[in-house]
Amino acid sequence: METFGQRFQRLRKEKNLTQEDIASKIGITAQSVSKWENDLSAPDISILLELADILGVSVEELLGREVNKVTKVENNFDYKKAILRIVVDDSDGDNVRINFPIALGETLIGNICKSTVKNKEILDQINFDQIFELIRNGTVGQILEVKSADGDNVSIFVDYQNEN
Repeated sequence: METFGQRFQRLRKEKNLTQEDIASKIGITAQSVSKWENDLSAPDISILLELADILGVSVEELLGREVNKVTKVENNFDYKKAILRIVVDDSDGDNVRINFPIALGETLIGNICKSTVKNKEILDQINFDQIFELIRNGTVGQILEVKSADGDNVSIFVDYQNEN
């Protein structure tokens, strides 16, 4: 069974990040990150979302819960209440996090992504119309993960909290 520290270290290394990289992104010391990885302490709950975003995973995955990557919401699904999360880590070291409420309009997201991300070639392969069709049909979870040979990574998640 993988401990939090082992999992955190594996996820960090998969993103080619150092302990210092993580520390500087969230304003702590590299020694604190080392303590997490050695299971001597754990991160404060208030930074778990930020850590998950940096590592390109959900909080559930960060904490070790087996997550079904894609599910379908059947009852009372209102896709306009969904949040589209786009995580882009490119080989130049740029890390872009976009959290986009679907209610703001589907046509905006492609333009926002392309204006935010330097390496646009990785986004050219993504058909946002198909992604929004999946969302309209109730698909939630991680719906896309692209890893290029150049070290560019894009993940697209749909988060939805059913209020019933």
